[in-house]
Amino acid sequence: MDETTGRDEGSGHPGQGSLLPVGAGGADGEQRPGGAPARRSRRDRRGRGVRGLLLPVAAPGYRTRAERFDEAVLATVERLEKAWGRELAGTEFAVEDVPPSDPSPWETGGVPMGRYFPAESGQPGRVVVYRRPVENRAVGPSDVVELVRDVVVEQVAHLLARSPEEIDPHYRDLG
Repeated sequence: MDETTGRDEGSGHPGQGSLLPVGAGGADGEQRPGGAPARRSRRDRRGRGVRGLLLPVAAPGYRTRAERFDEAVLATVERLEKAWGRELAGTEFAVEDVPPSDPSPWETGGVPMGRYFPAESGQPGRVVVYRRPVENRAVGPSDVVELVRDVVVEQVAHLLARSPEEIDPHYRDLG
């Protein structure tokens, strides 16, 4: 009880906690220039508590687009390794967001969706799939999976000097 006002210190407005003296700092003791308390990074609107997650971690919608894209690439690579395991031994597969701004001499027109690097001087062969160009060309989530499959098959075909149809009989199948 505050003797000068006759009220409890924390009973200002409903939902308001105890009052801090001016310049006492924020929730973590930080101060702004001039002695004002620092703002909290998360807001507690109208006394209802801090917002939680919109989806539980176990829900399928919780995964990001990048995680779903990585899973599509991994599923395609695993399927190809079953059929072409010996030829693909040591080959690295990677996902990058966007291609570098300096295209290779053989890449003409448009933004590449993938790129292969042949094995040379002790470096293993490498296939890179670019997430953003693939997602931009796809109409929906199921198209992303099909486009990822086609891009990986095309790059593996270039790497192994074979036709995409030879690498995957379902290449360019719709559905």
